[in-house]
Amino acid sequence: MTALIFIFYPALAVSIKIKYFTEERFLIYMTDLTQKIIEQILAVPKGKVSSYRDIAARAGLPNGARQTVRVLHTMSEKYNLPWYRIIRSNGTIALGEGTGKELQIKLLRREKVKVSEDGRIDINKYGY
Repeated sequence: MTALIFIFYPALAVSIKIKYFTEERFLIYMTDLTQKIIEQILAVPKGKVSSYRDIAARAGLPNGARQTVRVLHTMSEKYNLPWYRIIRSNGTIALGEGTGKELQIKLLRREKVKVSEDGRIDINKYGY
């Protein structure tokens, strides 16, 4: 079921169409933009990484890196998103020590991505 509800979002200065999705018995509200960001995150193949900035740009939101962060923060677990494949545009891991950095490095290495001890990844080699 899709309903058109228009919301004015001052930061973007656009109207956003809300889509309704049913998952089990819950009604989920998701904007087209959020859906596009999720699709772009899911498109990053195993053994590759992408930046928050590039995900947003491919979803049609230039300068939308923070929106990508928000989607990852709020929806990674629910939609089983490969959050660990998304890094900063300079090739570093955004998470700090003790907040998931070690797990992200472990998961990337499991996919054969070479990560330095300080959390750097060669974007030219592993970038998607």
